[in-house]
Amino acid sequence: MNLDISHILDDWPYEPGKVTARRIRGKDGRDKIQMRLDLGMLQMETTGRPDGTRPHGHETLLAYYQHKLQEHTERTGGAKGFQLDPEACELLRAEGVMFYHRYLAEFILEDFDAVERDTVRNLRMFDFCRAYAKDESDRYVLEQYRPYVIMMCVRARTRAALRDDKPQVAMAVVRKGIEELQEFYESFGSETLASGSSEIAVLRALSKEVETHMPVDPLQKLHRELDAAVAEERYEDAADIRDRLRRTAGEA
Repeated sequence: MNLDISHILDDWPYEPGKVTARRIRGKDGRDKIQMRLDLGMLQMETTGRPDGTRPHGHETLLAYYQHKLQEHTERTGGAKGFQLDPEACELLRAEGVMFYHRYLAEFILEDFDAVERDTVRNLRMFDFCRAYAKDESDRYVLEQYRPYVIMMCVRARTRAALRDDKPQVAMAVVRKGIEELQEFYESFGSETLASGSSEIAVLRALSKEVETHMPVDPLQKLHRELDAAVAEERYEDAADIRDRLRRTAGEA
């Protein structure tokens, strides 16, 4: 058996500085996601844990530890005393990296529902570690990545809303995302970080794009037409537009 994958890589050149992904059909008949890297590629399952394993019989390692928490709560009457040791936190972070790679690929493939699923999952993992990690360093080490994951989740939700021709929903999502990021930085008492946040800048730019998809206010449109007619000295047209403005305003 020849295990060399050079022929696959040769047919799919790596593009420096660009995330490249594709969806393929595996030998098992299920779809797979592949991501091209500089030294090869990653192949991931489209659902469940990206590497296709089931730690301790659960869909993910996070699901396993959530099950352990439930067992502890049922046994003791509460979550008090439940802790994640450093090894468990390290393994959860490693699993989170798998989901990070998959949601990057999903975003490139415009599978925005899947991006939302996987980013929300990683945010739940952040919350779980912050709540139950034994060591303080394990409780807070993931927080540096929270703004990026929030941003990717908001971008996916916004794109999905635009895809479904719901620009008002898209605008609400992106505005809420900006507020969430600002609140995150405020919780650490750093307005400087918020003002320099690349994630907030990305979402503000996205909000400008969403504005171009918003329905045009008929009165605003007529006012622009009137200004143009006056500027071009088309006075008959201007008079007609004024009449239309009065009728439209009356109907409103």
